[in-house]
Amino acid sequence: MSQPARSGVSPVPLAPAGDPAFFPLYDERMRWPIRRAQIQVSVRSSIHERLALPLERLLLRRWSDEKAGSVVIERHGLPQHAVEEALDDHLTLQVAPRALIQSTDWRGYDRRLRPSSSRFLWDGDWDLRRGNLRFSSRYRFVSDLDEHRHDLTQSTAFARYAGYLAAGKPWSSHQQGVLLDSEARILMYLRVYLSFLDDMAVRGFDASRGKDALGVAVSREGRLIKINRGLHRLAMAQRLGLSTVPVRVKAVHRDWWRRVTDGVGGRKALVRVSRALQECIPEQEAGSLDPATYPESITWPEYCAHRAAAR
Repeated sequence: MSQPARSGVSPVPLAPAGDPAFFPLYDERMRWPIRRAQIQVSVRSSIHERLALPLERLLLRRWSDEKAGSVVIERHGLPQHAVEEALDDHLTLQVAPRALIQSTDWRGYDRRLRPSSSRFLWDGDWDLRRGNLRFSSRYRFVSDLDEHRHDLTQSTAFARYAGYLAAGKPWSSHQQGVLLDSEARILMYLRVYLSFLDDMAVRGFDASRGKDALGVAVSREGRLIKINRGLHRLAMAQRLGLSTVPVRVKAVHRDWWRRVTDGVGGRKALVRVSRALQECIPEQEAGSLDPATYPESITWPEYCAHRAAAR
């Protein structure tokens, strides 16, 4: 995506998780933090493309052909990116956003026991420790802006960022490339998010808009649980009550994998899994190891943001 140039000023650098809508909030003091983040992303991407991914493809090919060592490769979880390439569109599912309410919750979970994002098969009890997205900070943030759209200074979000400003520690993000060092900038930042919400209300969910797809993982019971990435966009779709959004399966619980593959390996296992994924639906219930409790119900708004915007 091209970056706009301003007269007498070098082009605004696009932050790793930035969007051109945030360009007016750019401050020259953010140039090095943004550049540093860009370098880190570039280095990681280069290592992945030149070293990690070719090795993953080699390992998956060996596993797919059921050659010597394939059992060990599967035991180690199968290389995630190579599996994602192999299954391709079979990993993209359409779900109702208001049905996708359970997410992974890592609070109190030993980091050493967390499954690796580089593996497609996840072991452990991660799927039994859930959070409820209906009460998440992202949904509260989106709802707060929608409810105070006509006077954002009354929003909880404005009060929070203004508090950082009053304390002499204005909020900034090198990932988004913004610095909120004035009330005017805070309001502009909140209006950008509100514009995302209103655009989604009019145009629907644009899967190409965000840096990452809405990632989900399949539990041991074959239910979809939200993992990180795309939480603001999901919250907007939930607020609006969109009928469906695309989600991308990034991992599955090993117990579910074993049940679906039922002893077969290699390409036959991938065929069975790709078919079984089409039957997976979002998890609705709390987990037996949840680190927090939530109210039993919530009332979703009956209106969409574009109606409020038209008032």
